[in-house]
Amino acid sequence: MDRYLKPGKGDGVFNVAVQFLTKLGVSLAGSRVLLVRGRKSGEIRSTPVNLLKVGGQRYLVAPRGQTQWVRNLRAAGEGQLQVGRRVETFRFAELADEEKPVILRAYLKKWAWEVGRFFEGIDHQSPDEVLRGIAPGFPVFRITESA
Repeated sequence: MDRYLKPGKGDGVFNVAVQFLTKLGVSLAGSRVLLVRGRKSGEIRSTPVNLLKVGGQRYLVAPRGQTQWVRNLRAAGEGQLQVGRRVETFRFAELADEEKPVILRAYLKKWAWEVGRFFEGIDHQSPDEVLRGIAPGFPVFRITESA
């Protein structure tokens, strides 16, 4: 079964606040609003995400697992990232599980205060083998090009 953690009431309030500020142009620790076409409705869906930069590359990590935005992004093949009025269209490559530990470690180091609870006791100091063990439950996308 695919890993998915349903958002709680507090998550919804937090996400609305972060999305509102990001759309105004105030990026909180790298936040962006992800815009992606819904795979069933065809309508544009939006959600706040953390844009991670590692080694000159940019990544999106899904800390709650197989979320709707993950499924929609896979189906659409592209998405958009917004901060204020600036909107960037992008394509991506999904990382294989063996590529994820270094990205998960960097993600946890930067945003554990926000998303650490979704990692169930695992942190940026956890051994590589532990991070490899949880990798299948955490989709990671490398942004490959901007349009």
